[in-house]
Amino acid sequence: MGVVVGLVGGAGLFCLWWSCWEQPERGRRHSRRHRTVQDLLVQAGAPTVTPAALYVLSIGLALVVLLFGLVLTRSPAIAACFAVMAVVAPEALVRARARRRRDDLREVWPDVVDHLASGVRAGLSLPEAVAQLGERGPQALREPFAQFAADHRATGRFGECLDLLKDRLADPVADRIIEALRLTREVGGTDLGRLLRSLSSFLRQDLQTRGELEARQSWTVNGARVAAAGPWVVLALLASRPETAQAYNSAAGVAVLLTGAACSVVAYRAMRRIGRLPEEGRVLR
Repeated sequence: MGVVVGLVGGAGLFCLWWSCWEQPERGRRHSRRHRTVQDLLVQAGAPTVTPAALYVLSIGLALVVLLFGLVLTRSPAIAACFAVMAVVAPEALVRARARRRRDDLREVWPDVVDHLASGVRAGLSLPEAVAQLGERGPQALREPFAQFAADHRATGRFGECLDLLKDRLADPVADRIIEALRLTREVGGTDLGRLLRSLSSFLRQDLQTRGELEARQSWTVNGARVAAAGPWVVLALLASRPETAQAYNSAAGVAVLLTGAACSVVAYRAMRRIGRLPEEGRVLR
């Protein structure tokens, strides 16, 4: 009995000693691609969807397309080609939606900065100036800023709430604004109003310049899409004929499909690189 009491007492003392030491957080370290895909999902308006769910959807869609292709064409080579397209289709749609949403938000970020500058000039504290965007800011961004206000009311920790806001927005412009607010909060200074006004002017100039360039180069992007999709639309129409599908089941037919796929990918990516403006990365993640 004495041995049991000693063991229990020793375990209790060990637990007390162990609780006195702060344990480092062991968060899961994700790969760069995982973080990129997660940012794309957030920017596309689907923050609750995980990259793993997107991958599962892609694989499931590819299997469905493969089965339908085998049933309709009786050609494994043709069915496999369209199955590969189906694998990348969900991520391509997410990227396109994220890109459109970034373009829409790029137009309202100067208004966000103006609201913050007005709040600071009116004497609001930084948490109050950020929180009021959930009620008076641009409609497209009110929800994440309203969640920031709720988080700050619950915890009172400005830095942690800013980190959560960055994750919800997943935007490089938001990263710059948030880090400027964090630096002002931690270091102090009286130049925040001037900094915000300069940032607002820069964002408007960048929006105007980018709009002019994209209007001139949009034909290149549209031409790349038509040129890449055209041969595969023709192949899908020809595959409905049994003799055509049978021709692609040979080694020569597979070689033609592989060569066509390689040329389509290389040409499409080259034209997209030529015709698209570079996107700003999240350096201040």
